[in-house]
Amino acid sequence: MMNDTMAIHPIEFRYGTPEMKAVWEQETKLQNMLNVEAALAKAEAELDLIPVSAAMEISKKASTEYVKQERVDEIERATHHDIAALMKALEEVCDNGAGEYVHYGATSNDIIDSAQSLQLKSSIEIIRDKVVKLIEILIKLACEHKNTVTIGRTHGQHALPTTYGMKFAIYIDELLRQLDRLDLTKEHLCVGMMTGAVGTTAALGELGFEVHVKVSEKLGLNPVHISNQVVQRDNHAEYVMTLANICSTLEKMALEVRNLQRTEIMEVGEKFDPKKQVGSSTMPHKRNPITGERICGVSRVVRSYVNAALQDNPLWHERDLTNSSCERIILPESAILTDYILNLSIKLFGNLIFHEENIERNLNLSNGLIMAERFMSTLTQKGMGRQSAYALVRSCAMEAYAQDCGLREILSNQEEITKYLTQEEINETMDPHTYLGSSEKFVDNVIETAKKMISE
Repeated sequence: MMNDTMAIHPIEFRYGTPEMKAVWEQETKLQNMLNVEAALAKAEAELDLIPVSAAMEISKKASTEYVKQERVDEIERATHHDIAALMKALEEVCDNGAGEYVHYGATSNDIIDSAQSLQLKSSIEIIRDKVVKLIEILIKLACEHKNTVTIGRTHGQHALPTTYGMKFAIYIDELLRQLDRLDLTKEHLCVGMMTGAVGTTAALGELGFEVHVKVSEKLGLNPVHISNQVVQRDNHAEYVMTLANICSTLEKMALEVRNLQRTEIMEVGEKFDPKKQVGSSTMPHKRNPITGERICGVSRVVRSYVNAALQDNPLWHERDLTNSSCERIILPESAILTDYILNLSIKLFGNLIFHEENIERNLNLSNGLIMAERFMSTLTQKGMGRQSAYALVRSCAMEAYAQDCGLREILSNQEEITKYLTQEEINETMDPHTYLGSSEKFVDNVIETAKKMISE
């Protein structure tokens, strides 16, 4: 085990959760490959291709209790072939000649891809559970802040009133789509393969297809429909793209919190422990959005793997090795880093701080200009033509900008407007808390859909 002083990659000592790292550690990988060899032996024994006694012995010894990683590594240093080393190490611990039947009819990637499917399946399940947990947190926030009115911003400028319920519901809806993508990716990717050197199962004769199906069933995987020497890598590219897509959602969410935590906005922000936490080594006052920034930074790394994953699909003829070395890096790292920033997102939104007074202050910062659209619509409803109403309200808005005064004051002094609206109606029209349209219905609909989906 490498200690922290020897570690190089931040995943070794800084990033990642124990549960996801356990999926990808070397011993887990070895055990998964041994599980495939055991499933192969059992399937072949059931079809009378190898002795039952041999299959029982192989299955018994196909465990890291007997096959040690150190011995596999030692053999690989001589053979320069990882699966040949695995076969030899398993053969050595099998008694009564059972080792002679290890790996019968298989090719290396039958073992590698099937074992990798087990790892990928476990990683998807961990990530899916955490996406659901994050959705549950967001549902609670959306319910609590369904009617917390805030200023909506487009192009970084104040636009119209919206609610924090709307913000959170949009994230929920997007994460529900990410769950769909994860489920579809799992269906495509997590398959078993026992098809031989070029995918024909020729070494096992007429029983080859049955062996292929039985092995997959024993591993709890669906058998791949067809392969050459590998499960086709469009599936693996889909996996990395799905994780990258999830990371883009998490970055979107974290970026919004970071922006809303700006000193001059300060509507929401990360929880900060003033007794222990330090924001800067030189500025004692700082409270930095470090969790959100880390989410955004790590997300960029995962997204960068998409190009490499796509390039792993076009291999020479029935296969080459150009995908292998790349996947040893991008598959575990994309899973570990996605899982890591999911944990950070759960922490961030599970402890979000709201500054209600600043939310209200910012809502009224434009001194009524954000209600120009509503005023235009109200005038139209009262009988003024839409184009005329737009031109009139726009002229008043530009005057309010020029005079640096409230839009209500300018509007109230326009005879053209007072012909249609009383002062009381003008005041009602200028209230941003009542210009929310169907926002509550949209939020309720998303919450209802989410609760139903995550309970199934």
